[in-house]
Amino acid sequence: MAARATTAAGGGFGSYLFGMSDKIARQATEAKDANNIKDPHLGWMIGFLFLVSFIGLLALVPLRKIMIVDYKLTYPSGTATAYLINGFHTPEGAKLAKKQVKTLGKYFVFSFFWGFFQWFYTAGDDCGFKNFPTLGLEAYKHRFFFDFSPTYVGVGMICPYIVNVSVLLGGILSWGVMWPLIAKKKGSWYPADEGDSSLHGLQAYRVFISIALILGDGLYNFIKVLIRTIAGFITMVQQNSKSMLPVSNNGSSMSTAEAVSFDEERRTEVFLKDQIPKSVAYGGYVAVAAISIGTLPQIFPQLKWYYILVAYVVAPVLAFCNAYGSGLTDWSLASTYGKLAIFVFGAWAGLAHGGVLVGLAACGVMMSIVSTASDLMQDFKTGYLTLASPRSMFISQVIGTGMGCVITPCVFWLFYKAFGDIGESGTEYPAPYAIVYRNMAILGVDGFGSLPKNCLTLCYIFFAVAIAINLVRDLAPHRVSRFIPLPMAMAIPFYIGSYFAIDMFLGSAILFVWARLNKAKADAFGPAVASGLICGDGIWTLPQSILALAKVNPPICMKFLSRATNAKVDSFLGLS
Repeated sequence: MAARATTAAGGGFGSYLFGMSDKIARQATEAKDANNIKDPHLGWMIGFLFLVSFIGLLALVPLRKIMIVDYKLTYPSGTATAYLINGFHTPEGAKLAKKQVKTLGKYFVFSFFWGFFQWFYTAGDDCGFKNFPTLGLEAYKHRFFFDFSPTYVGVGMICPYIVNVSVLLGGILSWGVMWPLIAKKKGSWYPADEGDSSLHGLQAYRVFISIALILGDGLYNFIKVLIRTIAGFITMVQQNSKSMLPVSNNGSSMSTAEAVSFDEERRTEVFLKDQIPKSVAYGGYVAVAAISIGTLPQIFPQLKWYYILVAYVVAPVLAFCNAYGSGLTDWSLASTYGKLAIFVFGAWAGLAHGGVLVGLAACGVMMSIVSTASDLMQDFKTGYLTLASPRSMFISQVIGTGMGCVITPCVFWLFYKAFGDIGESGTEYPAPYAIVYRNMAILGVDGFGSLPKNCLTLCYIFFAVAIAINLVRDLAPHRVSRFIPLPMAMAIPFYIGSYFAIDMFLGSAILFVWARLNKAKADAFGPAVASGLICGDGIWTLPQSILALAKVNPPICMKFLSRATNAKVDSFLGLS
C-alpha cells in the first residue's frame, strides 16, 4: 500500500485519543469504583468511535464524480496504489507493461532499502538523513531542507507542475518571508517569553493563517460546485436529458466535444455505472447525525446536542476542503481542522461549562469526519483507475472502519493498562500530541481573543486573498490561469514547513527533464518510478514499527552542528 501523508501533518486521531483518554478516565473514576472501570471505559471509546467514524464515509459520496471525474484530482497515494495493483494484473505478453512492472519493482526495492539504511542513523531526536541541512543550518531552522524522502519525490512526479510550484511558493512566502518577519515582532505582537511552538506565539500565525487560506480556497470551490450542480440539474430538467457538470480540472467550462481516450471512457463508465444511491448517502448522514446528537451527550454531558448539530452541518464543507487539498498534494490536514474545532467549540462552551472537554470532543468528531472523507476519496481514485466497483470500495471501507472502531480502542487500552504512566512526559510513551491537544483546548476556552496581535487580521486578509486568486483563475484565459498558483497547495507548507515542498519540486524537476530528453519514455515509465518510490517507502513503515515495538533501537545518531557548537561540544567532552 502507498504511504498516506496524514501523520506528518501533525498528530492524528490516535494522538487525539490519547489526549481524550485521561478525561474519560477521570470521569469514569469519579462515577464508578476503580475495580469496575475497565469495561465502561473501553465501551465508551468504542461507542464514541462508532458514532463519529461513519459520518465521514457518507459526507462526500454525492460529490465523488465531481472530485474524481470532473475535477480530475490526482490523489497521488491512490494513484500509486492503483498503478501497483494494475501492474500485478497485466496480461502476459504485454511487453511495455512488463517493463513498467519491472521498473516499479526496481524502485520499490530501492525505496524500501533506502528507508532501512536511513533507520540506522536515527538513534535520537533530530537525527538521520531526514534532518540533513542540505541548504545550510540557517535554512534548516526555517524548515528549508531536502529530507531524502522517496515518498514525496514520487508524489512530486505524479502531481501536476502547478501544484508542486504552488507548494514551493507557499513555503518560500511563509517560512522564507512571513515567519522571519513576524518573529522580529516578538515582544510587540506576542510575549517575548513564548516559544515558537506556543499558540500564544508564532505558532498561532502558522496554524490560523494556513487555516484561513485553506478555508477560503475550499469554501470557494465548494460554493462553485454547489452552484454548478444546481445549474446542471436545472438544465437537465429543462432539456429533459442528461447533462454533464460543466467543470474541469482548471475550473473552466468543459467542452462536450473534448476528445477522451478509450481508457478514460471505460473508467468513467464503470465508475458511474455501479452507483451508490444518493438516498443512502443523504439518509445515512441524517440518521447517523441524529443518533449521534442523541447519544454523544450521554458520553460527554458537557457536549450539548446543539454543538453536535452545528458540527455536522459544517462538517461536509470542511470534508470537501480536506479532500480537495488531499487530491492536489496528498496531504490530509485533519489535525488542522481539529484544532479549528477545539477553538470554536471550546470558546463557545466557555470554561464554566466544560469548554476544555467540549473542545476535545468536537476535535475528535471533526478530525474523524474530514480524515475519513479524504481517505475514502483516495480509495475511490484507486477504484477508478483499477476499474473496481465503487459500491464494493464503499462497502469495504465501511467494514474496515467498523473494524478500526473496535481494534483501535483495544490497542489503546492494552497500552493504557500495560503502561500506567502513559502520556506523562519523561516516560517511555509520553504521547506528546496528547499534551499539545489538551493545552490547545485549555487555550481555546479563551476564544480567538486570546490569539496574538494582528493574527486574526492576517487571517481575514489571507481568506480574502484565497478567494481573489480563485476568481482570477476562473476569469482569466486558460493560457494565463494555468500559471496562477493554487491557494490550497500554497497553504499546506505554511503550517508544516517547506522540506516536503523541496522533495516534491525535485520530483517534478526530474520528470520535467526526463520528458525533455525522452517524452515517450517519461510518459510510459514516470508513473511506475513514482509508484515504486511511494510504495517502497510506505511498506518500510511496517518493519520499522515492529522494530520499535520490539524495542530494537537504531545504533547511530547522525546530527549536524554549526562550527561554534561543535567546538563547544568537543571542549565539553575533552576532545580538544
